[in-house]
Amino acid sequence: MDTQQADNPGSSQALFDLSGKVALVTGGTRGLGLVMAYGFAQAGADVIVASRKAEACEQVAADIREQTGRRTLGLGCHVGQWDTLEGVVEACYSAFSGIDILVNNAGMSPVYDSEVDVTEALFDKVLDVNLKGPFRLAALIGTRMMHGSGGSIINISSSGAVHPRPGILPYAAAKAGLNAVTTGLAHAFGPTVRVNAIMAGTFLTDVSAAWDKEAFAARSAKFALQRGGEPSEILGTALYLASDASTYTTGSILTVDGGQP
Repeated sequence: MDTQQADNPGSSQALFDLSGKVALVTGGTRGLGLVMAYGFAQAGADVIVASRKAEACEQVAADIREQTGRRTLGLGCHVGQWDTLEGVVEACYSAFSGIDILVNNAGMSPVYDSEVDVTEALFDKVLDVNLKGPFRLAALIGTRMMHGSGGSIINISSSGAVHPRPGILPYAAAKAGLNAVTTGLAHAFGPTVRVNAIMAGTFLTDVSAAWDKEAFAARSAKFALQRGGEPSEILGTALYLASDASTYTTGSILTVDGGQP
């Protein structure tokens, strides 16, 4: 940063300005994805909301458009279906001039009773959604970014990747793979495309309503912050990685987990 920019009192705010950018957020109709989709629009980006249910995507896109005035698109997309993703990308590029920010947020972690009850179909489905789909979307969009004006890819990983627990093992394996993919793609698409991951801890999204509250309270008491995260607490890190605030950050796995041991 030059001296003139450093002396400009508005320069720090400009670093996080996403005006003129287009962001695609998968899993964007609920939880962390919804927070990021709204947050990017509020920062000036046009937003594509993608998830399995097209109607929900269209409704969220309409709500964001009404509240922020940004251009939006709701797009039905199952990231676990590899062969459909090229068509999804084409639809995005047909509607907008390009994609500057890709957030691979869609994920799933089905409940199972014991490890022996994990079927091959369940294991494959978890890898399809949490690892293969994000890789394919990043490959398709990152290649276009690299041959265009660059961009930022943000993979939403999980602290389960480094703290695997019984009950989430296929998911943990997929997210560990996503961490590896993140680092590798940063080198594949550099220097014009930045690829990073947010290794998210336990956030109190709508899914948490079904948790055993006493069990979670005992577990979260061991966190440094002694609580789960509010969905809004993902946004600062996402905005950092999406914006010019992180122009020298790539191949990084940023932990946002409240200090889980």
